[in-house]
Amino acid sequence: MDRNVEATKPEPATTRNESRETEIGSVFVSNYPPYSFWSEKNLPKVENVLKSPPNIDTDLGLYLHIPFCRKRCKFCYFRVYVDKNSSEIETYLDLLVREVELYSQVEAVKGRSLKFVYFGGGTPSYISSKHLDQLAKRLKSVMSWESAQEVAFECEPGTLTQSKLQTIREIGVTRLSLGVENLNDTILIENGRAHSTKEVYRVIPWIHDLEFNQLNIDLIAGMVGETWESWKDTVKRTIDLNPDSITVYQMELPFNTVYSKEILGNDNAGTRVADWKTKREWHNFAFEQFEAADYQISSAYTMVKKTKPSHFVYRNAVWHSSDLLGTGVASFSHINGVHFQNLTDWKSYINSLDANHLPLGRALPTSKSEKLIREMILQLKLGRIKTTYFLEKFGVNILEEFAAGYSKLQGEGMLTFTEDQVILTRKGLLQVDQLLPEFYDMKYRNSRYT
Repeated sequence: MDRNVEATKPEPATTRNESRETEIGSVFVSNYPPYSFWSEKNLPKVENVLKSPPNIDTDLGLYLHIPFCRKRCKFCYFRVYVDKNSSEIETYLDLLVREVELYSQVEAVKGRSLKFVYFGGGTPSYISSKHLDQLAKRLKSVMSWESAQEVAFECEPGTLTQSKLQTIREIGVTRLSLGVENLNDTILIENGRAHSTKEVYRVIPWIHDLEFNQLNIDLIAGMVGETWESWKDTVKRTIDLNPDSITVYQMELPFNTVYSKEILGNDNAGTRVADWKTKREWHNFAFEQFEAADYQISSAYTMVKKTKPSHFVYRNAVWHSSDLLGTGVASFSHINGVHFQNLTDWKSYINSLDANHLPLGRALPTSKSEKLIREMILQLKLGRIKTTYFLEKFGVNILEEFAAGYSKLQGEGMLTFTEDQVILTRKGLLQVDQLLPEFYDMKYRNSRYT
């Protein structure tokens, strides 16, 4: 979940070729301005904002990066480790708590309550029940999450036992996100996943019995080896698992994945990811089937049960510019419009906290215009936005300010708009990440994303 992807160029502001191949360097847009404009020279801005009085009108959340996995998936671009022993993991968790302690003492954070907590990875469920219980108790003693509206936790099916799930429930997790990705063992093996479908079916009854507030299942459309037949089967069997929400991502190839390196090095000429047109057709098919099974669209990626409507607090808060403390190696934060990322390598992260210093790596202070664009493009992923929200918060009529972009995308059939709102069509929703650079400031277009 650290989103620490490598270089790419946003799609140029021209008519989109919807049948093109999945290119090396494609990314999921998670922030703005692009990360490539963040730099070490801006770190004094972080120090200044952390010393400033807290903005009590802004919600605060905590992200905890647990970067350990059983295997590295061939499509993974996150900061993860598969070679750390128990002692190294314990050291990391101790320093993760120390990082939270350091944040709890700065003026911008002191005394504020958390609206949400998110355990991301990597694989948070990789760590033992004992370590997880100790970690949660220590974190809560430093920065309580008793009043948090959501505590989310990512899981890999093969790392779960009944007792570990019980521990996860007991520490206060409300939203469990299960990384299923696919329900075909041949495809899971080819793509480097550590779990099997048997492990998925083993843990689902335990999860339902524990009655988490929300169970989310992640799927990926377009994994290597996928066919229409296998995808239809995965979609059907996902519905049968009866999750509260289902998230579908389209397979991408950032530069630092195993697959990308193989393709660029011609080490595996047979590796082929479905083209964008096919992935969007699979994605659309899944959404149609989920709708027929009584789910409704929550964003470009997620559908939720109509009978159990739920709100992804972490997602909505981040997309509405809540303050976020991103802790752990390579994690991203933003406080009062200043964005910053932790050091991205293990040794530097460990050494910094050993010296009782926040492990800051690079940063970027944002302007009012950049804050507006960031919120607008991220909220477009919801499928609809209200123009009055931006007028009230930023004093800007977005349909006038970004008239060229909205008119162009309307002409391409990607969205419609009235005076009050913008609504993405299904066509636009299924390729929203490729549309967003249309609204970038000119200096950020055609630049490296990270």
